[in-house]
Amino acid sequence: MSEPDYDRLIDAEMWDYISAVDACYPPDPVVLSIAEQRAVYDAMARRFHQGRPAGVKVRDQTLGEVRCRFYEVGENDVTVLYLHGGGFVVGGLDSHDDVCAELCARTGFRIVSADYGLAPEVVFPGCFNDAWKVFEVLAGAPGAQVVLAGDSAGGNLAAAIAHQARGDYAGRVLGQVLIYPGLGGDERRGSYVEHAEAPHLTAADLAFYREVRIGGAAVAPGDARFAPLWDHDFSGLPPTVIVTAQCDPLASDGEAYRDALRAAGGRAEWINVAGMVHGCLRARGMSARAAGFFDEVVGAVGALGQGAWHYTA
Repeated sequence: MSEPDYDRLIDAEMWDYISAVDACYPPDPVVLSIAEQRAVYDAMARRFHQGRPAGVKVRDQTLGEVRCRFYEVGENDVTVLYLHGGGFVVGGLDSHDDVCAELCARTGFRIVSADYGLAPEVVFPGCFNDAWKVFEVLAGAPGAQVVLAGDSAGGNLAAAIAHQARGDYAGRVLGQVLIYPGLGGDERRGSYVEHAEAPHLTAADLAFYREVRIGGAAVAPGDARFAPLWDHDFSGLPPTVIVTAQCDPLASDGEAYRDALRAAGGRAEWINVAGMVHGCLRARGMSARAAGFFDEVVGAVGALGQGAWHYTA
C-alpha cells in the first residue's frame, strides 16, 4: 500500500488549521506528563473556542454523581447526551463547550455534556460507568427521548451506551451520532494501516491512549463497553450515523460498524468526509470543508431527534 499524499488530500484551509493546532504544542509532546498534556490540550481548546451562540442558556448540574453541563434554547422533549473526545485522558466540559452550544442552537434540542472521569485516575470501566450513570438519569425520566452523540473517545462511549441500553431502555434512545469514533476495529487493515501516520492522530497515539485507559489490566474479549465492535450481537440498536474523517486511522471503524448494524437489520449510515483529519470539529471556523463536516453532524442529530431517517439504507 502506497503512502497517502496528504498534500493532495488536505486543502490549504485545513493545513492552516493543522499548523495552528501544532503551534499550540511543544516539539515533542509525547514526553509530557498527563497533567502537562491536559494543560496543553485545554489551552489549545481555548484557542479555538468559537463562543456560544446568542440565546443558549447554560448551567452546570450533577447527574448520577457526574458533573454535567446543560445547554438549552427553550422547551424541548429531546435531550442529546454528548460525550467529549480526548482519548479518555484529556478534555472536559470546557474543551467542547462551543461545539455543544452550537449544536444546541442549531437543533433546538437540550444538550447535556458529561464530565466523565479520565484515565489514569479513572481506568476502564470507570469512564463508561460515569457516562452510564448520566444516561440512566436522563433516560429514566418520564417520557425521555435521548439522542446519544460523541466524538472520538466520546463516540466510543456513546456507542457502548447504545449497546448496554437495549432492553431496559428500549424505545428511549432515538438514535446515535458518532463522530470519528474509536470502536475497536481491526488494526491490521484499512485506515489503521493506510493512515497510521496521519496528521493529529497516529497508530502510536492510539496505542498510548489504550494503555492509559486500561491501566495495565486485561479487558475481557467481547466486552462492548470497551469496544462496541467486539460485540457479538448488533441487533436492536438505534438508528445510527457515523461521521468520520478520511485522513484518520479510525475511519474504517465507521464502515465496519455501519456494516455490522445493517447486517443485523438496523439502520446505519457512514459518512467519510474527504480531506478531514481527526479532531476537525475545531476547524469549522477556518475550513469550509470542516464546516460541512459539522453540518453533517448537526443534520444527523437534528433528524434522529425528530425520529426521521434521511439516508438511503
